[in-house]
Formats: sequence, structure tokens, C-alpha cells
Amino acid sequence: MKLLEKAERIRIYTGEDDKFEGRPMADAIVEKARALGLAGATVFRGLIGFGANSLIRTSRILRLSEDLPVVIEIVDHPDRLAPLLEAIDGMMREGMITREPVDVIAYRHNAK
Repeated sequence: MKLLEKAERIRIYTGEDDKFEGRPMADAIVEKARALGLAGATVFRGLIGFGANSLIRTSRILRLSEDLPVVIEIVDHPDRLAPLLEAIDGMMREGMITREPVDVIAYRHNAK
């Protein structure tokens, strides 16, 4: 088990319908993180939520086509996250980004 000296998690809160250059925002952010060589990224689709405009987004059966909440999580060293945060700032028109310290217990991959 190898521990990182220092790590942070960023969470990007956006919506399914949010776009950057015609592509889903989550896809654009994950691809940017990969291009920057970050440790990894995961996208979560929410069941229900609301943001700054207080409009509730839900996956209830009658509203399946609504703009559901999406959260993108990325963990890496703060210095490595900085370029991504700068890029995201220019990509997002609405949403929220949070940043917090985390303890990485393990980070492994299977070399095939």
C-alpha cells in the first residue's frame, strides 16, 4: 500500500444537460482530467437534487427526461489538480466546485 503525501478531492456539481462545446460537461471534464494525466475520475448520476436556481431535478418516472444532477469526483495532489480547476472555470457557466483534503489509503491498478 502506497500513500500519497498529500491529496485533495474535487467535486464538480453540474447537470446532465450541461454542455461544453456541444458535448456533455461530465465527458469534457473527465477527458480533460485524463489528458492532464490525473489519477482518475468518476461520474455519479443523481436521483434528485437542486442547485442555485432552486429548481428540483428528479428521476421520478414522469420526469425521466429532466436534467438530472451529476457529480464528478477527482482525487490527486493539489498541484496536479490546479490546471484542471483552471480549465473547468472556463468551461462551466453554472454549477459548483468543491475542494477538500483526503487521506488516500490505497491507489492501485492491475498491470495487464
